Amino acid sequence: MSGGTVKAAEIYAAQVDAVKEQLLRLHGGPQPDDSWGGAAASRFRYDPRRALDANLEAIASYVRSEDVVIDAGGGAGRVSLPMAFRCREVINVDSSEGMGEEFRESAAEAGITNARFVQSDWLEVEELQGDVIVTANVTYFVRDIVRFVSKLDEASRRRVVMNVWSVPPPNQRAPLFQLVYEEEQAEVPGYQQLLQVLWEMGILPDVQVQPGAFRAGEVPKTSEEAVHQATQGRWLSPKDQDRGRKLIEQHFQELYESGPEGFRPLWQPETQELLITWEKKGAA
Repeated sequence: MSGGTVKAAEIYAAQVDAVKEQLLRLHGGPQPDDSWGGAAASRFRYDPRRALDANLEAIASYVRSEDVVIDAGGGAGRVSLPMAFRCREVINVDSSEGMGEEFRESAAEAGITNARFVQSDWLEVEELQGDVIVTANVTYFVRDIVRFVSKLDEASRRRVVMNVWSVPPPNQRAPLFQLVYEEEQAEVPGYQQLLQVLWEMGILPDVQVQPGAFRAGEVPKTSEEAVHQATQGRWLSPKDQDRGRKLIEQHFQELYESGPEGFRPLWQPETQELLITWEKKGAA
């Protein structure tokens, strides 16, 4: 990989900065120390023994029984814990204590003994090596993307697998953001910006569009559930929760379509999962 500053990385960092600056201005204060903890962490917890969907099967296809799999920013283990049944060891590196609690509890309930949690930012962790390095839905928030990617590559003995959505989840609530804050939402960088960085770093990855559609939890069965689901996440400040809820209720007919399964959000764009992956040079 080539070193030095690259133009694509500067554009990438500027987008991350713009998002942080907008949220700081509108929310009126810094994020809590563990903004991914508490109720936020529990929303990312899935049954490790669930049948793999087609998208997870694609990740699993790169994993061998003798492998050590590292999940950089793996949260509650949505991706990594199912891999524990298919490899020698799983190591989840994440800075959130709340996510770590969910990860350990989920692993224990599933009887998984070959998975461990390392509470650390990926850029700060030292001396970890794995055969396959996975990172899912993390790159949107990483300002120093060149250093982040370089560390993924250096820690990998065989393959790096990056998972992103064609429309990043933080950007999917842009219509709601506009409604509540009366300004356009600053967008986190997506796959287009990420690929530009990789190309300028000298990485030519395979890009695979996965078949499964985006699922942000269950389709809400009632209008109350729909409004509650829409107001979750870091886009809406706690001080704006009541105002946001009232505005969504007032515009509910424009924002949702009623059907047999429940209330489908019309504000949510269609999006597909992408795997951006490359094999380490010289890997067996």
